[in-house]
Amino acid sequence: MTAFRDLHRSGLLILPNAWDGGSAALMRAKGAKAIATTSAGVAWALGWPDGDALPVERVLQVCTDVVRAAQGLPVSIDFEGGYSDDPAAVAAPAKRLVEAGAAGINIEDGGGSPELLAAKIAAIRAAVGPDLFINARCDVWLRGVGEPGTRVAEAARRGAIYAAAGADGLFTPGLTDAADIAAMVAATPLPLNLLAYPGLPDAATLKGLGVRRLSAGSGVCSAIWGRAAALTEGFLADGRSEPLVEGAMGWAEVNALMTTQG
Repeated sequence: MTAFRDLHRSGLLILPNAWDGGSAALMRAKGAKAIATTSAGVAWALGWPDGDALPVERVLQVCTDVVRAAQGLPVSIDFEGGYSDDPAAVAAPAKRLVEAGAAGINIEDGGGSPELLAAKIAAIRAAVGPDLFINARCDVWLRGVGEPGTRVAEAARRGAIYAAAGADGLFTPGLTDAADIAAMVAATPLPLNLLAYPGLPDAATLKGLGVRRLSAGSGVCSAIWGRAAALTEGFLADGRSEPLVEGAMGWAEVNALMTTQG
C-alpha cells in the first residue's frame, strides 16, 4: 500500500479509471501505474444508476475482480459516500475492501456536511490503520457551492477538516481554472487530485502547477457507452457488419488480456 502512496509524492499520477476486471486488465496492459475505479462506470456496468445506489456487496465483488486483474498494481476503489450516513456502517465495508486488496479509496462529501465526511474518514482510519490511502472528494465545484471566488477557500477549509480526520489526498472535481488550481495546491498540504473535465489544462501544465493526480473518472467509460449506443442503433437499423469491426480490438487480443490474469 505504501507503493500507492509513493505515487502521490512527486510528478503526476494519471489514472484512466476502470469499471470491472476486464477494463482493469486493459488499462494495466496499456501502462497504467495504478488502477482506480469509477463508481458511475461500475454501477452502469451492473445495471444500476450512479449515486450510492449500488449494493455494497457488489462494490466488494468488483474490488476483488479489479485486484485480480491488476496483477499487483495498486488498486483504489471509488467508495462514493460510503453507502451510509453512519460512520461505523461505512467503516465495516471499507475494512473489507482493504482485506480484498484495495490500497486506496475515494469517499465524497457530496451534498452532506464536511463534518459527516470527516466522521466517516476517522471511522475508516480507526478500522483499517495507517496504510490505506483515503482520497477525500470535495464537491464544492461539482455542486456549485457558494460564489466562484469563494470556492478555493471553502475547499481548503474542508480539506483541513478531512486531513485532521485522517485523509491522505484531496479530490476537487470540477476545478479547471489554472489560477484556482495553483491557489488550491498552495492552500492544502494534501496531494491534489483533479478530474478530467472540459477546460482543464493538459497533464504537463497540471504537473507544473503541483497537481499530484489526474483521474479520468467516468470519461473513458462514458465514451464507450456513446460508441456502443451508436453501433447498436446502426446495427438495428441496417444490420451491416463493417461498422462493428472498424477500430475494434480483435478477439484474440482481448482474450489474451483476460487469460493472463493471475
